[in-house]
Amino acid sequence: MKIVIIGGGFAGLNLAKHLAGNQLIDITLVDKNNYHLFPPLLYQVSTAFIEASNISYPFRRMFQYKENLRFHLGKLKNIVASSNKVETSDGDLYYDCLILAMGTETNYFGLENIKKHALPMKTIDDAIHLRNHLLLNAEKAVRTNDPVEKVRLQNIVISGGGPTGVEVSGMLAEMIHSLINKDYPELKKNDANIYLISSGNALLGPMSPKSQAEAYKVLNSLGVQIKLNTAVKDYIDGDIHLSTGECIPAATLVWTSGVIARQVPGLPDVYAGRGKRIIVDEFNKVQGTQNIFAIGDQCLQTTDVDYPNGHPQLAQVAIQQGIQLASNLKRLQSGQALKAFKYKNKGSMAIISKYKAVVDLPNAFFKGLPAWFVWLFVHIIPIVGFGNKIKLACNWFCSLLTNDPALRLIIRPKK
Repeated sequence: MKIVIIGGGFAGLNLAKHLAGNQLIDITLVDKNNYHLFPPLLYQVSTAFIEASNISYPFRRMFQYKENLRFHLGKLKNIVASSNKVETSDGDLYYDCLILAMGTETNYFGLENIKKHALPMKTIDDAIHLRNHLLLNAEKAVRTNDPVEKVRLQNIVISGGGPTGVEVSGMLAEMIHSLINKDYPELKKNDANIYLISSGNALLGPMSPKSQAEAYKVLNSLGVQIKLNTAVKDYIDGDIHLSTGECIPAATLVWTSGVIARQVPGLPDVYAGRGKRIIVDEFNKVQGTQNIFAIGDQCLQTTDVDYPNGHPQLAQVAIQQGIQLASNLKRLQSGQALKAFKYKNKGSMAIISKYKAVVDLPNAFFKGLPAWFVWLFVHIIPIVGFGNKIKLACNWFCSLLTNDPALRLIIRPKK
């Protein structure tokens, strides 16, 4: 059986790993990058807290000595289902089973100025670009003699009150408090304002009210200006326009307000559900197809009785769907009945600032330092590569001990 997996995120990689060693199955994993990425820690790269290499790992290194796994560097261009063919930017591939695990991309909700000027947080490139942007703005603020421009260059607006928005806000607030006087004695930390804008009536919307209250309390104590029930509507000439009519002069708009499933050329639009997610059955098979499956954030599965409106777009869902589909493909090959997917909720968590985090378990809640340690532990375990786990732990330890990470490098590769 020839299996082609499009996308090497949590879903696609776990599927491939659980089929490794099966000599009756040939697997080709296709990705536009040559590395697997751990997105939950991207914001720490963008704020110069850890290195990009700590949260990424080459596919070919992972696939060493796995005879039935191959990697194909390329971007999906089209699916020709009638001939079981995938067209990529670097050649065509044929399959017996096709698995779509391409994840999501940033949703700008049709706001063209936002799309043009805001800074997303989805890829390593995005994270490094944001780091460069923040550091370059600080250098510009040092040089300018215009007090209005100096404030504008230091103002940062984060749109989106979910885990990423909360974590970015907390990390930036910590940086401003601890680093401005050290690195930029010409600047005043009181001139740097961080605004967290959320269209919802609480931060961390999917989490418990206790977690939401704790996030608000901690960020507020760090000086983050939180605006709930408010949306960013436009970004014109360096001014960010809000739904309330307020206008904030800011040189930085970090966009974490939403995502949309990556589109699949060749699949009819009738397969796309809410958020452009691909509708699948209880076995993750794409509706109307015989041998195309979709897993992870890209799919919408409404057959799970506990999640009739679809599963949350979380890493744990993607991991579990990848593992379950690997088991089902083995059953399919041996002629056994497939098993329906059912998500096992292991809880959710978010870090807010140094030594501050929240953890929601199915029957418990805790916060503060214990939650912070749990967050660190849980985020080290899934990192691919033993060396990466060690390097990440060492980076965290040194950065937290000194409160002065040395990764504030402006790296501008030539185009």
